[in-house]
Order: sequence, then C-alpha cells, then structure tokens
Amino acid sequence: MELFLDAHFWVGVALLIFLGILVWAGAPKLAFQALDARGAKVRAQLDEATRLREEAQALLVDIRAQREQTERLAAEVLANAKEEAQRLQAESQSRLAEQIVRRGQLAERRIAAAEAQAAAEVKAAAAELAAQMAERVLQARLAGAKADPLIDAAIGQLGTKMQ
Repeated sequence: MELFLDAHFWVGVALLIFLGILVWAGAPKLAFQALDARGAKVRAQLDEATRLREEAQALLVDIRAQREQTERLAAEVLANAKEEAQRLQAESQSRLAEQIVRRGQLAERRIAAAEAQAAAEVKAAAAELAAQMAERVLQARLAGAKADPLIDAAIGQLGTKMQ
C-alpha cells in the first residue's frame, strides 16, 4: 500500500490516464493528419519549385539559342552589308570611269568642232583677204591702163562671190 501513498505513482497514473484520453479522443490521428498535411504541403512546394526550376532551365536554353541565332543573323547581316558596300563601291567606280571617258570624248568632240570652226573661219578670212588683194592688184594694173567698165564690174562682183 505504500505504492498508493507515493506521489510519483499518482503522477504516473495520471499521465497514463491523460495519454489514454488523448488516444481515445484521436489526438495521435489528428497529429499524424497535421503532419501529413504539412508534409503534403511541403512536397507540393518542392514539386512546384522543381517544376519552376525546369521551366527556368528550359527558358535559359531557349534564350541562349535565340541569342546564338541572333548573333548568327547579325553576323550574316554584317557580311551582307560589307558585300553590298563593296559591290556599290565597285559599281560607282565603274560609273565614274565611264563618266570620265564620256566627258573626255565630249570634250574631244567639242575641241574638234572648235578646231574645225576656227579652220573654216581662218579659210574664210584668208579667202576674203586673197580676194581683196587680188582686187587691189587688178585695180592697180588696170589703173595704169585704161580699164574696161565691164572688167571693173566683174572685179567688184568677184569680192562678193568669194565670200
């Protein structure tokens, strides 16, 4: 009977009764449900984090591929621009050379025309001068000898016909 007088015994009995009540009330079941719910929640969060990580990795791969494609496209555009610039430069140089040749030919034609015109003017002036000199010479010869009025008229017309 001393056992019934010991305080530790009654504390142990009260503890066992308390634990029995908890088991009978379903406390372990509620604790396990709470732990399971929390575990499921953590598992869902981990799954979501894994899914987000995979999406981020896929997006990173896509971005890298797009960057590489963009860099290739930029290099291609740059190469095309260089080729176009070289083609345009060669084309403008050939146009310039053709234009220089055309202008040179035009200048030569103008010079030839000016030379021909000058030669014609010189010939006309020489013919005029020769006609005037011939008229003076003939007038001087005929002045010494009596001249015929028909010959004088013909000599006068000679100057106008030579022009």
